[in-house]
Amino acid sequence: MSETTASTPYGTLPAASPLPQRKPVSLPRLQDMRERGEKITMLTAYDATFAAVADSAGVECLLIGDSLGMVCQGLSSTVGVTLDTMCYHVESVTRGLRRVQGTAWVIGDLPFGSYHESKEQAIRSASALLHAGAHMIKLEGGGWTTDTVRFLVERGIPVCAHLGLTPQTVHALGGYRVQGRSDSDALRLKRDALELQDAGAAMLVLEMVPATLATEVTQQLPRCHTIGIGSGNGTAGQVLVMHDMLGVNLGKNPKFVRNFMEGAHSVRDAMAAYVRAVKDGSFPDNLIHAW
Repeated sequence: MSETTASTPYGTLPAASPLPQRKPVSLPRLQDMRERGEKITMLTAYDATFAAVADSAGVECLLIGDSLGMVCQGLSSTVGVTLDTMCYHVESVTRGLRRVQGTAWVIGDLPFGSYHESKEQAIRSASALLHAGAHMIKLEGGGWTTDTVRFLVERGIPVCAHLGLTPQTVHALGGYRVQGRSDSDALRLKRDALELQDAGAAMLVLEMVPATLATEVTQQLPRCHTIGIGSGNGTAGQVLVMHDMLGVNLGKNPKFVRNFMEGAHSVRDAMAAYVRAVKDGSFPDNLIHAW
């Protein structure tokens, strides 16, 4: 076998990453990256093989998102995804990482209806994802979720919040539309973000909000790492749905997505190109996020 390859449970992968080798990703390590001005990279992952490939390509964070309902199950939205399904996919991802001594930080999505009833329901659901292997849980919304976030964090559960376009409530938002356009909506989003940071959220996904607003929110949150998707390049990091950035989704890609498979020799090369583009600031392009 060539010195530039390595045998894995999934076949042969390049042994030499184009990116620096790293220690296991942790919250202190992410904070150190933030303080040094290094962008955080995140991709969705739903199975063992793609999780291992993404990890080998240098992706710091893997999100087992309820987007799996749309890209894996063919649902029309994320609302039909169950907690049992999320646990199954978290287990699959973490098994893949263990098999190849992966280092990525694993985030499990709390699906619709699994944390809405009470804080006690939320901790039961979050515990299920942690037992499945997640390092952190993610939930959507601001305002009413603040007490839930505080309740979870006080009990040692790292939380990633999610503001802007929140897919679990897309029907209430009037569809997949940019959020925070008006002054009042922008002020509310800023207020919700501060409250979530104060409640202990360590990360915050900002989805489809104006780039200037996402940058302002990022600047006001020194302890909470903003992860943008369709929100410009002023956030602390970026996330994309893996199927979107590989150009293999079932519908039309949002305009903020780049197909990283174009010109790539492999899925791993495409993922490594995504990591490099986020790190050097060439992705995303703020010009398409002015909204």
